[in-house]
Amino acid sequence: MRQTEAVNLTNCDREPIHIPGFIQPHGCLMVCDSVGSVILQHSANLGEMLGLKSPVIGERMEAVLGGDVAHTLRNALATSDDPARPALRHALRLASGRGMDIALHRNGDKVILEFEPASTDTDQPLEVARMLISRIRNVSSLDRLVQSATRLMYAMLGYDRVMVYRFEQDGSGKVISEYKRRDLESFRGQYFPAGDIPVQARALYIKNTIRVICDADYQRVPIVPELDENDQPLDLSFAHLRSVSPIHCEYLSNMGVGASMSISIVVDGELWGLIACHHYSPKILSMPQRVAAETFGEFFSLHLSALRQKELHETAGQARRSLDRFLQEASHHRDISVLLRNSLEVFSAMMPCDGVGLWLDGVWSSQGTAPPSEMIGELANGIGGMTGSKVWSTFQLSQSLPQSEISPDDVCGVLAIPLSQRPRDYLFFFRKEVVQTLDWAGNPDKSYTTGPMGDRLTPRKSFAIWKETVRLQAQPWTDADREIAEAIRAVLVEIVLHHNEILADERGKADVRQRMLNEELNHRVKNILSIIKALVGHPVEGGRSLPDYVDSLKGRIQALAFAHDQVVRGGDGGSLVDLLDAELRPYMEGTRSVVLEGPRIWLDSRAFSVMALVLHEMSTNAAKYGSLSVPGGRLDVRWTKLESGACELRWIESGGPKVTPPSRSGFGSVLIGRSIPYELDGEAEVNYPESGVEARFLVPSKNLHGDDDVTTIVIGDVEATGAERLAAPQLSEMEFLLVEDQMLIAADVEVMLAEHGIDKVTTAPSVSEALRRLKGFTPDVAILDVNLGSGTSLPIAEELVRRGVPFVFATGYSDRSIIPVNLAAPIVRKPYEAEALISAITKLLETR
Repeated sequence: MRQTEAVNLTNCDREPIHIPGFIQPHGCLMVCDSVGSVILQHSANLGEMLGLKSPVIGERMEAVLGGDVAHTLRNALATSDDPARPALRHALRLASGRGMDIALHRNGDKVILEFEPASTDTDQPLEVARMLISRIRNVSSLDRLVQSATRLMYAMLGYDRVMVYRFEQDGSGKVISEYKRRDLESFRGQYFPAGDIPVQARALYIKNTIRVICDADYQRVPIVPELDENDQPLDLSFAHLRSVSPIHCEYLSNMGVGASMSISIVVDGELWGLIACHHYSPKILSMPQRVAAETFGEFFSLHLSALRQKELHETAGQARRSLDRFLQEASHHRDISVLLRNSLEVFSAMMPCDGVGLWLDGVWSSQGTAPPSEMIGELANGIGGMTGSKVWSTFQLSQSLPQSEISPDDVCGVLAIPLSQRPRDYLFFFRKEVVQTLDWAGNPDKSYTTGPMGDRLTPRKSFAIWKETVRLQAQPWTDADREIAEAIRAVLVEIVLHHNEILADERGKADVRQRMLNEELNHRVKNILSIIKALVGHPVEGGRSLPDYVDSLKGRIQALAFAHDQVVRGGDGGSLVDLLDAELRPYMEGTRSVVLEGPRIWLDSRAFSVMALVLHEMSTNAAKYGSLSVPGGRLDVRWTKLESGACELRWIESGGPKVTPPSRSGFGSVLIGRSIPYELDGEAEVNYPESGVEARFLVPSKNLHGDDDVTTIVIGDVEATGAERLAAPQLSEMEFLLVEDQMLIAADVEVMLAEHGIDKVTTAPSVSEALRRLKGFTPDVAILDVNLGSGTSLPIAEELVRRGVPFVFATGYSDRSIIPVNLAAPIVRKPYEAEALISAITKLLETR
């Protein structure tokens, strides 16, 4: 494309960027024949970069590079049959004595060799990629995956800004994740027009999944000669050194970007998005770093593809479950129209939309964004005339139904589901115009310097042009959306056509269920009455007052009433933790403490009634004579599920009066000791150490079911747990300084802090960088790695002491002698543990 031609959204697509005739200057390039023998072309800087003094065109590779190097490169070429996977050789010593990193690939009948000065990186690329992959391999959600990717790439490569950029269906892009230098404006949530990445650039992104620009203002290096013996330009589609479009460099310069890198995210053979990195000064990325980033990017793409499939499956499954519940509910309704109108919120949750509406028997009901009611009849008639009884959708209503008077300000996207074979009644889903829902980040009035390529290249101008191109259209409906719509249609048509038969069948089944419930209720009532008769008929112990006996009897009957109520509500029993909470809640006032901890356990109706009586007796005794009878007393109730499937519950009292074994057994003791063994074939054991009553109860597996999720309930004035301290809101408002020389460890610590609401973290890898950062701000608290490679963090600690900033030291060594007395501070052992780290910081701040 001629530079004098005006730049717009269409002619950028015609620029032949795969044959630019130039490369970037941070390396040099050589082109040989198909067997890697004779040199045919090269970049103009080849001689200078490789230390060559004579012309090389027509020369053999071994004469220029050395026999051993040429032999090594031909062997490498024999193993490389995919140009997208060039063979790599690191730190080869050429005949000129210079060490180079070399990538070579075959494209057509030519072999292209790319040379870069040998990297001095000590990190092995595969080891770095392996460590990065290990940090995302178990991530189970798309959102966490993209957030982790930007954080890890930022830590590994050191760019000022790392983004995950996702393409929309119309080709535009959105920044969905970002990790950046803290002083930079955020791009997260910002949209970019499709024209910012032309069609041919997207094709290259799929072919060559990594692209690096080391200096946006670089001087291009020409290929010599520009055309080969067939007058054809050199195809650099798979070359890392390929010079990029000057239009793109101008675009980056207008944004203030000095260097960039992008890794393609390819899902199912299509370009899903990019991991895009920006640096605001020139930055050369070494070959080992590129290899690690490319490897990470490929695994990221595969993992993202798997998570997308999982989400689609879960979305479809959720829609099916919602439809199943709706179908069950529909079987109990006589008026199906009332049910449908009351279920609009349920339908809107099944489909990504801005509004939903029902046109049934000429009556309109809607929720969310929807057209005016007077226009719906015309909309239904227009759709029925085109599609009959099939699901119909459009994301450009004004084009698909030009006769419609519905304003684009109301809706632009419509998905219509017919409710019967006759195109008369519909369930509608609506979407608003795209530009109404965009989140335009930054200052839209911000000005940028425009260059010789024209003002199209300023980012804000791009946005303005794009907003004009996306008028009158909504987010398109996907295949998944239409599949859900077909599932909804199948269910609704079945309900409408067969509702009467379903009702008749369900009425018959309901009669049978009612008789069964009556018999079950009769059986349970008889059991309860028998238990109450036994409680009332038991003789009063000698010396016990009548009011005391009445209170005790009332408490036991109330415990049974609660148990029966839970059984009826739950259908077959109740939750152990709910039972404990109900019994112990009355004793929560003051400074007495109750801690309940264990997995979720569901007791069947028999076990629930028995445990209600036993726990009531234990609670009453504790409140009268035990740890809950005095201020400061404590009760711990913990239960676990044994390998046999049985539930073992331990009751431990402490902080109460001195305990002595009872001199005789009353009725309460009989209830506690015999109920579980006699009624459930379980075990019960009560001991009376001086420190407080301790009991153990075992409920057999046949009487319960549950899961392994642990529930902890704290009642009363108990010291805040570690988890509660982690959530302390004051920490989230503080500025943190983290000094850590290992980038992956620093990334892990940032993740730990972020998971507990701490996002204001400034990270520095060295003393000099930390002191430079401290010139611009004063943190509220700091975390200092004691050993920083060649030095220590003590100079930073001295500066923090001078400013009165609290800090903790982190170290993997046990020797504290390195820390002077005047810099004494809490020490956290490495590797870091979140609870220990936050606990140390919390205690440090409390002492201040």
